[in-house]
Amino acid sequence: MRRVRDPKSLSDSIKPPGKLPPTSTRGSSAEPWLLLVHQLPARPVSVRVKTWRRLQQLGAVAVKSSVYALPNRPEMREDFEWVRAEIVAAGGQATVFQASTVDTVSSDDLREAFRRERQKDYREFVQVIDKLIRAAGGKRRHDPRRTTKALRMWRDRLTEIEAIDYFAARGREDARAALARLEALSARGQPTPAAGQGATLDPAAFRGRRWLTRPRPGIDRMASAWLIRRFIDPHASFLFGEPDAPRESDTVTFDMFEGDFTHEGDDCTFEVLCARFALTEPRLRDVAELVHDLDLKDGRFGRADAPLLGALVEGLRLRHDQDEELLEHGIVLFDALYQGQVVSSAPLRRTRATRAAGRPRRARGA
Repeated sequence: MRRVRDPKSLSDSIKPPGKLPPTSTRGSSAEPWLLLVHQLPARPVSVRVKTWRRLQQLGAVAVKSSVYALPNRPEMREDFEWVRAEIVAAGGQATVFQASTVDTVSSDDLREAFRRERQKDYREFVQVIDKLIRAAGGKRRHDPRRTTKALRMWRDRLTEIEAIDYFAARGREDARAALARLEALSARGQPTPAAGQGATLDPAAFRGRRWLTRPRPGIDRMASAWLIRRFIDPHASFLFGEPDAPRESDTVTFDMFEGDFTHEGDDCTFEVLCARFALTEPRLRDVAELVHDLDLKDGRFGRADAPLLGALVEGLRLRHDQDEELLEHGIVLFDALYQGQVVSSAPLRRTRATRAAGRPRRARGA
């Protein structure tokens, strides 16, 4: 790909020239590119490293060492403006332009440059996943917890790559297939229900029942109540009491000592309900991992986002004195979490906070 001239004469290379108006939020079909031109301060060196990482996370392509391009879209203009503001705050100089062409670099050249970068990301992704699978296959017994952590990390990584794959680079399907192989390996390592747990239960047999649990619901009871109302009985009613308290014959107990549905082995009540009712919807696995780590505190899944969910649950417990009100708000919280999983499972753009986290480190084994 041809290079633009020196940044000092960049304004002559942009057709038509001109900085984006501060109030502009629209791209132009005649000007398909956004360009960030910057000059970084010599010190501290960390500014250069930080800027490079930001641009990599955005999927920007280097047209020259100090000139980066993105497709001219409103959200990407905002991203470039944030990078520009960070550079200026650090003592550097930066400008954001919109352009139809850059010197003699055609739009086709730029699109192909974007595709090459993402193609390289997909190729590296597949190589790492295959290495993880080979490492696990070479062991007599692989650690399912370690495999699950690796799966979650690389699932997030693929979402990151797809979010900046602006021009449908080759290799996406290969990367998805590699991730599916890792998911299959992880699934083989999951414990199967014990023989005493019985056959899969029919949700229809539990509709119109009352569900009893302990007072002051926490993470497992809130999540379980949401699961019951979402997947078993949308009109389920909940009661609060002690295990030895008298109850009606149609009452189902959960998350209490010797309850109908409670902890079994290393699984929390939420996981037991999923297993007994054969609830295998993929997004439930993420919710189950969060609930497990917070409830059992054994670090089985190592969810870095679990503490935030835990803080929200504790906030609800502090805010609401009435158990009924507390549980209803907990159900709303988990429904929002589940609906958010629906959105975030698609290859959408990451939030600025997520980008700041950077790439995951490569796992050494599964």
